Amino acid sequence: MAEKVHSFEDVANHNKKDDCWLIISGKVYNVTPFLEEHPGGDEVLIMATGKDATTDFEDVGHSDDAQEKMKEFLVGRIDESTLPVTKGGLHTTTTPTLASANRDSTGGDSSKILLFVLPLLILGVAFLLRFYSKNE
Repeated sequence: MAEKVHSFEDVANHNKKDDCWLIISGKVYNVTPFLEEHPGGDEVLIMATGKDATTDFEDVGHSDDAQEKMKEFLVGRIDESTLPVTKGGLHTTTTPTLASANRDSTGGDSSKILLFVLPLLILGVAFLLRFYSKNE
């Protein structure tokens, strides 16, 4: 049986808690039955509707089990010619996320490093304050 092809507009209309479809890696998934079970909560999935959620999905680093479970929800593939056009006039299979927009405007990998270093610095300062307050 051939895989059903869905337009971007059709998939984007499935954007509610009782009807939630996602586009990931060119495939369309009806994740409505999985919303309550999703470890990250249903809002994460609902917010990923109306766009290509590939980058969001990959950024989280889902397990092999999660990727295997996705097969249960596959309803077809996206017609890439219906995807929104980017600034360069080309169709895209991924839409920019907030993280990539920040990376573009702040100079690349430095923002990723800051995301890891800043919490460590805060913990270090908190540890030092506690250590010195005990000694006094």
